[in-house]
Amino acid sequence: MNSSFAASARVGFVSLGCPKALVDSERIMTQLRLDGYELVASYEDADIVVVNTCGFIDSAKAESLETIGEALNENGKVIVTGCLGVHEDDIRRAHPNVLSVTGPQQYEAVVGAVREHVPIDTPHDPLTDLVPPQGVKLTPRHYAYLKISEGCNHKCSFCIIPSMRGRLASRPVDEVLREAERLVANGVRELLVISQDTSAYGIDTKYRTGFWQGRPVKADMLGLAAALGSLDAWVRLHYVYPYPHVDNVMPLMRDGLVLPYLDIPFQHGSPQVLKAMRRPAHAENVLERIARWRSEVPELALRSTFIVGFPGETDHDFEILLDFIDAAELDRVGCFQYSPVAGAAANDLPDPIPDADKQARWDAFMQLQQQISTHRLERYRGRTLEVLVDAVDADGAVARSYADAPEIDGLVYVRGPGSTSLTVGEFCAVTISDSDEYDLFATTV
Repeated sequence: MNSSFAASARVGFVSLGCPKALVDSERIMTQLRLDGYELVASYEDADIVVVNTCGFIDSAKAESLETIGEALNENGKVIVTGCLGVHEDDIRRAHPNVLSVTGPQQYEAVVGAVREHVPIDTPHDPLTDLVPPQGVKLTPRHYAYLKISEGCNHKCSFCIIPSMRGRLASRPVDEVLREAERLVANGVRELLVISQDTSAYGIDTKYRTGFWQGRPVKADMLGLAAALGSLDAWVRLHYVYPYPHVDNVMPLMRDGLVLPYLDIPFQHGSPQVLKAMRRPAHAENVLERIARWRSEVPELALRSTFIVGFPGETDHDFEILLDFIDAAELDRVGCFQYSPVAGAAANDLPDPIPDADKQARWDAFMQLQQQISTHRLERYRGRTLEVLVDAVDADGAVARSYADAPEIDGLVYVRGPGSTSLTVGEFCAVTISDSDEYDLFATTV
């Protein structure tokens, strides 16, 4: 252990991967700040660097290992955490000089490693030092990710998340709501609810009731969403599996308590491929449910992700997938070519798809989805929408509608009189004048 104490110490932080990992980074950084460490934005200014890794697919692992190497070259003192940390031998084989390796959600271990290798002796009072009440955030001030659980109970054959992050562990509902309340009180205008499976929230705790603002709140997705809807902020639901009880959230969307937006990872449309993936849904039931949702909430925006080129996917399976997205008319879609992941059960499946076929299927999928997206966006032309401003420059403002999650969906470009006077984090009404494949164009009302 390093026995020399510094009057202060500076920590650099690199966060890779999904929004759930970003929340992990925020928690670690908040604790470091509470302990008196200064957070800096460059390798050269840091006394030590923490790299929060991603290990979901091979390309993410490669990026994580490359980033660790970069941090070692630029700084020399590196602590590694996150999903790739469960493969410590692989990390140390590539980078034997890292100081510490921990897996995901091991916040105390990461902070303890920083304290060990860069101890400080500055008298520190977290009650009076400058740490914002909402903690350290890596997102802009006007939106924040709200993680409601860890882990996952599903056994999808292409995924190793349960082996890295464990089984479902829901946070107490009162704890989640108090965090959301602090965020909104400190300027957050949009809460993005995230987990590995948001619709499974509370299953592991038998939906144990909590108390918030003097009233009971059931710890399930409906109870949580309804309570969040009472706050003065947009509430956006991500990573929702299409279970039947999702139907119960539709009235909240219809009544404006929760954004009419669902992020549902359908992954495929072929029953044969879904079975091989071990996905907990059937495409036929999904199409029926989407039709019911839209009949109840006509404004509903649906986003999803799909995988093409999964082992054993035939030309017929792929045609079924195309028919599915054509019938579903989803608003926002991401598509990935299947990539083997070390430790995933899908690696043992027969009939891998050649890379050229994966690329051809991806191209065909994206071409069809682009046509669907273009058609879906045309319906907004001439309408007035409330948007949330993300940026303002000399040309106008860049904003998002209820149908657009940050960084993954489309944008609303606001031009014309008054557009350059808008403020980041402000809600405003705009009239949609035009659209293209992915974005909307508007003028202020």
